[in-house]
Amino acid sequence: MPLYFITGNKNKFNEVKSVLPDIEHLDMDLPEIQDVDAHKVVKAKLLSAFEHKKGEFIVEDTSLYLDCLNGLPGPLVKWFQKTIGIEGIADLAEKFGNDGALAKTVIGYAKNPEEIYFFEGAVSGTIVPPIGEHKFGWDPIFQPDGHTKTFAEMDDEERMSLKMRRIATLKLKEFLDI
Repeated sequence: MPLYFITGNKNKFNEVKSVLPDIEHLDMDLPEIQDVDAHKVVKAKLLSAFEHKKGEFIVEDTSLYLDCLNGLPGPLVKWFQKTIGIEGIADLAEKFGNDGALAKTVIGYAKNPEEIYFFEGAVSGTIVPPIGEHKFGWDPIFQPDGHTKTFAEMDDEERMSLKMRRIATLKLKEFLDI
């Protein structure tokens, strides 16, 4: 049975395919519940996928957890970006005087609706004023611990060991024993 990664983002698909070369791309619009628990968001997407197609599925959620907001926005980060922008997120961390953050990807793998597994990749860091080219999400405001550049300033080679999606996908690969 084919293994599908459901995403509309070609870059995300290519990153996962670099670890799981036999994976197939499925660009399907799935409803996304709003919850502060990324596992619930991912599980709901997986269960929805079974209503549309047969196969085994992978979906992911990449979240940003701010220490100053007790973990918000988490999976709700895209709504924060839409309303206050990355500048507003950086301003919040500065105003609260706590710039600690965690960037995390949760990958869900479903063999069937009853067998769902989760794999995580996480990187700790700090929130800084936007630096670097704004190509993807909140990359210009996230600076990983132990580094002097934001994700937006790093090239792919520099980010390779820090990519949360890649870390989670490697754990999935080990689980699948591919």
